[in-house]
Amino acid sequence: MTALATLMPGFEGTELPAWVERRLREGMGGVCLFGSNVESPAQLRSLTDAIHAANPHAIVSIDEEGGDVSRLYQRTGSPFPGNAILGRLDDLALTREVGAQVGRELAAVGVNLTLAPDVDINSNLLNPVIGVRSFGTDPALVGRHGVAWTQGVQSQGVAANAKHFPGHGDTAQDSHHDLPVVDADLDTLRARELAPFQAVIDAGALTIMSSHIMVPALDPDNPATFSHAILTGLLREEMRFKGLIVSDALDMAGASGEIGIPAAAARALAAGCDLLCIGTANTDEQMGQIVDAIDAAVASAALESSRVADAAARVRSLASRVRGAASEWGGAEPGVVEGLDLAAVRDSFSVSDAARAALDARAPSTPVHWLRFEPAPNMAVGASPWGPFAAGAEAATVVGPSDALDVQALPSDALILAVGKDNHRHPWIREAIDALRARDVITVDMGWPDSSSPYADIATYGASRLAGAALLEMVS
Repeated sequence: MTALATLMPGFEGTELPAWVERRLREGMGGVCLFGSNVESPAQLRSLTDAIHAANPHAIVSIDEEGGDVSRLYQRTGSPFPGNAILGRLDDLALTREVGAQVGRELAAVGVNLTLAPDVDINSNLLNPVIGVRSFGTDPALVGRHGVAWTQGVQSQGVAANAKHFPGHGDTAQDSHHDLPVVDADLDTLRARELAPFQAVIDAGALTIMSSHIMVPALDPDNPATFSHAILTGLLREEMRFKGLIVSDALDMAGASGEIGIPAAAARALAAGCDLLCIGTANTDEQMGQIVDAIDAAVASAALESSRVADAAARVRSLASRVRGAASEWGGAEPGVVEGLDLAAVRDSFSVSDAARAALDARAPSTPVHWLRFEPAPNMAVGASPWGPFAAGAEAATVVGPSDALDVQALPSDALILAVGKDNHRHPWIREAIDALRARDVITVDMGWPDSSSPYADIATYGASRLAGAALLEMVS
């Protein structure tokens, strides 16, 4: 069952379902774990042990980016700084150590592929899905930190996965819900989007993830995941990538919204993907339908059988390379990165002169009133504690998209800290901040701010628990 060897579904729960175990024994390529599969390190190691018992050559992947997107710490908030903060610190040794620490923790729980690092250039301030997952806006900076993070995680025997090829940064849509378009010309793409990917390829990245985006300058007809010109012509032949091409999740609207997951799987293989990330709450019935669709595509000559065999062989090759990744814990304390402290994270923040003056002038007896703006989490991040509220602060006021903020009801004897993420992108947050300006307020943006807007007196460039702890220390 060669087609089965290219599939990497997700499933619900903290124990291995019987159907997944059976498919793994039959030769399924691997599984993708999500926050709903993780309860504790011990539980996760028990789960991955069961996966490897069913198929010793299984790829076990997880979305652990070491920042806002963290499946290991979905329940508590990430103890790592995140890419945007690392880019602002611009300390390659530190970035490499963060990657290495993530690798140690993944190896200890039996995961051998992390779907990271994100090497997109965050060139669009309205981007709803990349933002602080990016190291920055400069291709050279993103490239060198992408290389350092990749080297760090792969030094621990865990494969890195540079994403989202050929670059998801210059979009204003989220491919979980739409099919974004990057309209940049070819020269811009080569100098900006493609440069970090070439850097990590040259540095030995073992896998790269395709994106469900349209890039007309590269292929006017097909999203990247379905584009032979992009995945085979550009990535394989021109950029000389020899490793494994992993699809982004095929249950996303940008991939299967119109054609369904089985057809998307066959098209992705034909374009050049090797390992197909299917999604989250997948089923045995879906796997059967996908295998049937791949077999039918081969029978109709829409997909060459040699392409499926090549993909399966590449999956087996990576599995052999990372098979020994699982190890007993022997590194630093989990969640702790050597050489990183709150002072360094705090120094990466952007703080206006007015905000700094207000904090300096605050009397010790003046309480802080934490006001939390709660936008809906994007699907990449998921529901997870964030910022100072993951680090121990309690929000006295919480405002969501449909809530009315009564400014007059806020205490008059407190310093109001209004904390949100990507404040400039949300009209309801902008409106609330405009109303708050009549009071003593400091606005905090824990996403990627628009530096030209008045909605970020303090910008942290990340909402991990670690960034939240640094913010708490700043205002204490």
